[in-house]
Amino acid sequence: MTSSVFVGVDVAKERLDVAVRPSGEGWSEANDEAGIAALVARLQPLGPALIVCEATGGFERPAIAALAAAGLPVVVANPRQVRDFARATGQLAKTDVLDAGILALFAERVRPTPRALPDAAAQLLDAVLTRRRQLLEMLTAEKNRLGFAPKPLHRGIRAHIRWLERQLDDVTKELADLIEASPVWRAKDDLLQSVPGVGPIVSYTLLGELPELGTLSHKQIAALVGVAPLARDSGTLRGKTPRVGRPCECPDRAVHGGAVRSALESDTTGLLRPSQGGREANEGGADRLCAETADAVECDDEGQQPVDDSRIQNSIQLLARDGALPPGLRAARWPA
Repeated sequence: MTSSVFVGVDVAKERLDVAVRPSGEGWSEANDEAGIAALVARLQPLGPALIVCEATGGFERPAIAALAAAGLPVVVANPRQVRDFARATGQLAKTDVLDAGILALFAERVRPTPRALPDAAAQLLDAVLTRRRQLLEMLTAEKNRLGFAPKPLHRGIRAHIRWLERQLDDVTKELADLIEASPVWRAKDDLLQSVPGVGPIVSYTLLGELPELGTLSHKQIAALVGVAPLARDSGTLRGKTPRVGRPCECPDRAVHGGAVRSALESDTTGLLRPSQGGREANEGGADRLCAETADAVECDDEGQQPVDDSRIQNSIQLLARDGALPPGLRAARWPA
């Protein structure tokens, strides 16, 4: 007989709030080893059909691991979907106890499918990738500070930069060792790196942050990543086709800046023509032009992107007048 018990667990740093449907029972446990053990012991006799928690930046992982190890069906839900569900039910107030009740109701009405949790090796790979990203962010920040800091501080900043670079090298080597230790990952890594333009870091990132590769169809994986356009049409309106998927680690401005830079560097635009210095010598100038001209690109209701020629041309002329354009780039007349 299928169980009709559904459980919602709201996870905070210090506490776990639990709600059970349809009985309406609720209680709290500490979010530590003893509290999680008590939670598992209390839920096992209920035999729930589904337990739903929200992703809370890692605070949910010990509880999720313990529940899964006990053989209980558990799902980590997207917080945005749960919040939208709460609004749809008319629940606008938000407290930990109310959130636990909404999670239980979400489990009962929506019934998301439980999926296998990442094993210890996959979790370690994800943690090492995250650490590498953190080191890169700190290294970039220190290099930026070096350009503005007074000279007496340069010695300490340079020493910190050297230490961060050594740590980055060690973490990158650890990533390679983790991939080499797994025959499955090693085979996937070889396949990914056989694609032109895919190097070790891109391959490691895909393996760690997109473990579904190889288990989903091409349409499913495109939708998950966020590169499959979704229709947004209503009546005679033909709107933009947004791409919704797994959040990207890169800031939006980096993605948009890259798109604008690609347009500016394209030979078909006629705006910029690189000289024999090559693309590498021109990237800095293109980046500055993107910063000056990105706000000149606006989307209309049909999803097109008309370009304000005069504003872009004025920006280029100002850069040229101030000597900000690098030698490898020269401004050309914007085509009619």
